[in-house]
Amino acid sequence: RGRAPPGAPAPASAPPPRAGAEQPRWQPPPRQAAPPPPAEAPAEPPEKGKRGEPVVLPDKEPPAMLPPSELEGLDPAEALARVRAHLGECKRCRLARERQRIVFGVGNPEAAVMFIGEAPGREEDQKGEPFVGAAGQLLDRMIKAMGLSREEVYIGNIIKCRPPHNRDPAPDEIGQCEPFLRQQIDVIKPAIIVALGAHAARTLLRTDQGIKRLRGKWDEYHGVPLMPTFHPAYLLRNKSGKRGAWSDLQQVMKRMDELGLPRQQS
Repeated sequence: RGRAPPGAPAPASAPPPRAGAEQPRWQPPPRQAAPPPPAEAPAEPPEKGKRGEPVVLPDKEPPAMLPPSELEGLDPAEALARVRAHLGECKRCRLARERQRIVFGVGNPEAAVMFIGEAPGREEDQKGEPFVGAAGQLLDRMIKAMGLSREEVYIGNIIKCRPPHNRDPAPDEIGQCEPFLRQQIDVIKPAIIVALGAHAARTLLRTDQGIKRLRGKWDEYHGVPLMPTFHPAYLLRNKSGKRGAWSDLQQVMKRMDELGLPRQQS
């Protein structure tokens, strides 16, 4: 090591730290921040309005449906099978990403009464059949009280895939799925439709009214008489609604009797 030349002033030494003073800590040099990764395009959000708003379908091209000529001459069971085959392993909307099974519908292809709910739930998604959980068991009892059986009616939903976390279906999802429901109705030709719950009723009737205003009043969907009533899942949570739901079903039974439709009389 070199020494300072003669006559050079001695370097000043730092004063000793005072007793009890906090010693300075070593600070590492700041690291250079890595460049941020390229931003990914945000996922397409569901086109969903606020609860209670009327269902307005977006201006998207609806799926190509089977021409009626391809269903002419087929019995209803064969025609429904043809519609189901045309639906295929549908990937027309985002719901295909997380669904397990398509829930097409179940029941009598020539049913006089058709029940339409909102969307499949967890158990329906697993089994591929509508209304198989606790709400489905209650619906079965409601149907039996009408003098009918599950095998005599037809049960379906507005959409055929479960929305994540059981959220409401988005308008663009309905827009891709409702045409298949419409074709099911054209094949089955029910005399009466029962809309189960607020979202099913608002979608079919294109209204913003709640189910408490809609229920118990006849309307129609593409010329088919329609009776809105409470969803069985709602009735499981709100037993006070059962009286109103039974009143709605009594109106359906009365219309069936007026039309001469068969059912077991209690």
